[in-house]
Amino acid sequence: MSTSVQLSVETEERLEFLVSETGLSKSSILQEIIERGLDDVEDYYLAAQVLERIRSGQERVFSSDEVKRDLGLDG
Repeated sequence: MSTSVQLSVETEERLEFLVSETGLSKSSILQEIIERGLDDVEDYYLAAQVLERIRSGQERVFSSDEVKRDLGLDG
């Protein structure tokens, strides 16, 4: 799939420098940046959604004692 993005001049210069220093293609560097960054962004937004459900009472929270008891680790 092809996607187009506009980069700032500073970002484009940094990317070009990295390409020239590493010999890697711009495409491979951008692919790695997106994959690594996507993991972080997914974690952030999904955690924020869970936190909102907890705050609104839609998500149950278990204490460590409850978890230990349910797993048979309490004694």
